[in-house]
Amino acid sequence: MTTLTAEQTIADSRTRIDALDDRIIGLIQERMAVSTVVQETRTASGGRRVNLSREMEILGRYREALGRPGTALAMTMLELCRGRI
Repeated sequence: MTTLTAEQTIADSRTRIDALDDRIIGLIQERMAVSTVVQETRTASGGRRVNLSREMEILGRYREALGRPGTALAMTMLELCRGRI
């Protein structure tokens, strides 16, 4: 059995974190594209660009899953997906 040094463990973990960050960024970009479709469809049919009750649901889901910092994360994601309101 091979035992990794602290430096090897840190380097391997950082490589994994970088890969996870790449996936997260890709998912956020995909979410932004889907959000654009929703917003364009809603406004084309006479609705508002932003649905505040839906955003509250999303904020609650992130808060439940990640605690208080989840709310800030969700707010940032929502701003990326719909712009500032």
